[in-house]
Amino acid sequence: MPRTTPFLALAVAAALLALTGCASERPGPAPTAAPGVGALSAPPEPMAGRWLLAGAGSSQCNMTFAGSDGAGEGTIAPEGGCPANFFTSRRWTFEAGSLVIRDHTGAALAQLAQAGPGRFEGKATAGLQMTLTR
Repeated sequence: MPRTTPFLALAVAAALLALTGCASERPGPAPTAAPGVGALSAPPEPMAGRWLLAGAGSSQCNMTFAGSDGAGEGTIAPEGGCPANFFTSRRWTFEAGSLVIRDHTGAALAQLAQAGPGRFEGKATAGLQMTLTR
C-alpha cells in the first residue's frame, strides 16, 4: 500500500469538514422565535423598577423588572414570598398586547393585561388570578 494513502484520506476528511462548515453559512430563512414567544412590542409604560405581584387569596412579593425603555422584553428578579411558583420568574416579554411573565426555562407563568397606569391584571397559567402593581 502506498504511503500517500493515509495523507490522502486525511486531506479528503479535512475537505469534507470544511464543506460542512460552508453549508451552515448558506443564506436561508430567518430564524424563528422561540416556541411560545410571539412578536414582541413595546409595553404601554416603562417596566423597569420595582413591582408588587399578588395572587388572589395568596401571598405577594416584590419583583424588580429590568429592561430599556420601549423594549419588548427584560429580566425579573423576584424577592421572597412569591405566590405559587413565581419565585422562578426570570424574564418578561410584552407580546400581542399582554405582559407575559416567564420562568427560568422560558415557560409562561402568567399573562397580564394593563388595567390602568402602573397596574396589570390577568391569570397565571395554573388559573390563579394575578395583579402586578407599582
